[in-house]
Amino acid sequence: MSSQTRRDFLVSASSAVALAALGAEAQAADLAPAAGLATSIPAAFTASHEVKALPFDPTKLDGISEKLIRSHWESNYAGSVKALNAVKQKLTSFLEDANLPAFIYNDLKREHLLRTGSVVLHELYFGNLGGSGKADAALQKALAEAFGSVETWEKEFRRLGAGLGGGSGWVVLGYNLHTGLLENYWQWDHAHAPTATLPVLVLDMYEHSYQMDYGAAATTYVDAFFRNIHWETVSARLDRALKARTIWQVADAR
Repeated sequence: MSSQTRRDFLVSASSAVALAALGAEAQAADLAPAAGLATSIPAAFTASHEVKALPFDPTKLDGISEKLIRSHWESNYAGSVKALNAVKQKLTSFLEDANLPAFIYNDLKREHLLRTGSVVLHELYFGNLGGSGKADAALQKALAEAFGSVETWEKEFRRLGAGLGGGSGWVVLGYNLHTGLLENYWQWDHAHAPTATLPVLVLDMYEHSYQMDYGAAATTYVDAFFRNIHWETVSARLDRALKARTIWQVADAR
């Protein structure tokens, strides 16, 4: 076996092992082995986004009212889903207009970027609500390894939230597939996101996420957010991110 053939075999074998490690959830997603690209990618221009139901009972959150959650979900999140679908329809028609200036098309692509970010971040935000606010030992260990202690991680996360109070933005605990770092990120709007980073925990700091309940008291809202984190979801996201990192490294090997 030539060195090149042997190398290709090892890369393929490593990919297969990493994919197997993803378990039942990855299999349900029909992840393909390294033999070729997936063939079930939705069409970029025609794929329609659907509003996802809240994954928790909005009447049972601690310190965040049902009225606020429903307003946030219906007006801001669902509104972004509707806007994103409208933007994509316009992009389809504008692309066929040979006389349309490129800068006008790019303006719409910027809106496409913003609306996509809004939809994804809102779904992740609602997805990590509805819990007891208590992280398990394994996740606490991961946070301590990354930040020195759970208290240090929480101190920085809360400080980012406080700094965004009265304005707009997101606080995201994310795992970077390229660097392998678990870090807190400041995101001013839906377009600011670190490259190759998978969000693990998402906090919405736009005023619409807390003003109805807390007025300008953004840090009190952050307190309530921490009481309602669904840490099981956070753990599952981090677990998938760590496994994806293995595949990322194998696929990037030369």
